[in-house]
Amino acid sequence: MTTDTTDINLDVIHPGSIVVGLDDSDQGQEALTWAARQAVLEGRRLAVVHAVEPMTPTTRTMMLAGGVDPGGLEAQMLREARAQAAATVASAADLHPGLEVVDVVRMGDPRDLLLAAAHRASLLVVGSRGRGPLRSLLLGSVSVAVAKHAVCPVVVLRPERPEVVRRGVLVGADGTERSLPALEFAYRHAATRGLPLTVMHCFWDVLAATSPHHVVAEDRTVEDLRVLLSQSVAGMSERYPDVEVHLELARGLVDEALATGAEEMDLVVVGWHDADPVTSFLYGSVAPSVLERARCAVAIIPDETRR
Repeated sequence: MTTDTTDINLDVIHPGSIVVGLDDSDQGQEALTWAARQAVLEGRRLAVVHAVEPMTPTTRTMMLAGGVDPGGLEAQMLREARAQAAATVASAADLHPGLEVVDVVRMGDPRDLLLAAAHRASLLVVGSRGRGPLRSLLLGSVSVAVAKHAVCPVVVLRPERPEVVRRGVLVGADGTERSLPALEFAYRHAATRGLPLTVMHCFWDVLAATSPHHVVAEDRTVEDLRVLLSQSVAGMSERYPDVEVHLELARGLVDEALATGAEEMDLVVVGWHDADPVTSFLYGSVAPSVLERARCAVAIIPDETRR
């Protein structure tokens, strides 16, 4: 995969659209449903993007040897993909009258196509099969690539347990400017969807080894952290006064605390920071780890340097 997307013409996508990656999986359809609703709530256009992966040279050679025209087969694949995308667009428009929807079907690597589309998107939505941290490659190279490299926020729809009662949006905050983009996204999403918001600050102390993820209630020894957390969201709460906000302190590793907290959430929001080696060692594994472990939708907010 390459990340140079400048040669992919996507002028049909209106700037500021919500872009969703379409494929034949159930997760792809869930992503489409989620993205369409979000586009309606935000009053944005929706772009449905579908990539048809070309045959490998080895496959083409084998088909030619067998008397099959690979070019003709690829053309057929494109026709079928366009028909599927057109039907999807029509279905979304019927379900959400007034929603402007366009489809984009291209031959190529879906990662390259989605990363190119991200330059014109306010939000990129993809599905993921994901089967846990021990089988990380099965999360899907497409969802991992767009989460890591996209210049706009990315929402990855993860497998959920339908019997779990969801409690809104969860976002991590460390009291620094690093947290502001994720906080902004979390507040805005909670306001748009009418959901409560939990802002979690995770810390490590001597008790973390024996009681990780324990949410502190009235422990006066961490009052300074409670004040820091309150101050870090003060401005956001003024901008989004209708959002019901809960502040939580948790002991332990950030990724584990957020992934555990996400078990009963609709969405967990984390930042993906492209930083120097030391900072990356301390913080860089949080986003991919949460993306692997979470049993709810995950919003990945890119580092400002990507934009």
